[in-house]
Amino acid sequence: MITCSPLHLFHSITIVAAMLLAIAPARAAKNPQSQFGDFSQHKTFGAAGKEFTLFGGGKENDLWSYQGHGCMTHMWFGGSWNGYGDTRLRVYVDGETTASIDMTLDMSIGVGFGDDSAPWGVPQIGKTGSPSGIYNSFKIPFGKSIRVTATLSDPAMGNQVFWYIMRGSSNIPVTIAGVTLPDAARLHLYKRENYTVQRLEEFDLVNTKHSGALYMVALSAKSSNQNYLESIMRAYIDGATEPMDLSSGMEDYFCGTYYFNRGKYYTPVAGCTHVNEGDATFSGYRFHDQDPVFFQTGLRLTARCGEQIPAHVCGDPQATTFTTYAWVYEW
Repeated sequence: MITCSPLHLFHSITIVAAMLLAIAPARAAKNPQSQFGDFSQHKTFGAAGKEFTLFGGGKENDLWSYQGHGCMTHMWFGGSWNGYGDTRLRVYVDGETTASIDMTLDMSIGVGFGDDSAPWGVPQIGKTGSPSGIYNSFKIPFGKSIRVTATLSDPAMGNQVFWYIMRGSSNIPVTIAGVTLPDAARLHLYKRENYTVQRLEEFDLVNTKHSGALYMVALSAKSSNQNYLESIMRAYIDGATEPMDLSSGMEDYFCGTYYFNRGKYYTPVAGCTHVNEGDATFSGYRFHDQDPVFFQTGLRLTARCGEQIPAHVCGDPQATTFTTYAWVYEW
């Protein structure tokens, strides 16, 4: 019988482990299939425009298009003219004739009322200059093609000089709170623009029957006082008739407090990009990429002009004009 002392056994295991570690890098180098995926399947694509002419006269200008399967990961925009933030960006996915994402540059980062505060930025969105340097890192998946266009806000406006960057890659998964979404997931923008809501009226930001995940909400509001901020944000999930309350007030949905009494702020979860007590205006953004709102058979997301709980009206809310953007992944 051959015996081995514990000390000899330990040395033997150590030697074998060292040999395995020594050959592992060589194997990984020969085989791109690793714990991070098959790198041979990843391809980065994109384009940039330097002193690109945006034609006026209401023309929709093609910025960039790509044929194939992939995911957009970055956009950046530069330029300077009156009404720059109202420049309209459209993203057409998989041959759409009506863009599933149709947004102004300012509201794409949750900025209302032409607020030119800069520089600020978080991983998902930001603004670094005046009036431009607007960027986002939205993951916009597509199966066959993607096309991005820009249109000046005023049809009577003349040509303008524009700078932009677009980039994406193939085989990049879209995740919400660490959950990988199905390959069929597509990002849609639901919006209302300059929509006037009466006292205590509840209104939809999103109403869909698909499966999906809420990604981001941007909102601007103007009234004769700030009591619209008492609104509870509500999510009716999978056809529910009773909502899940997402907040106890509108300002705390955007992670603020006391009607944003300390002014503007910008965080990776939420931000207050504009607030003015004098004219009762506010704008902000809220992400749900780490704070998921999933649904299987539909989502109705609502806000309200003020709040009543149950018979007590909070403050004295008045008719309020809202612009709301809600980005939702659907499949």
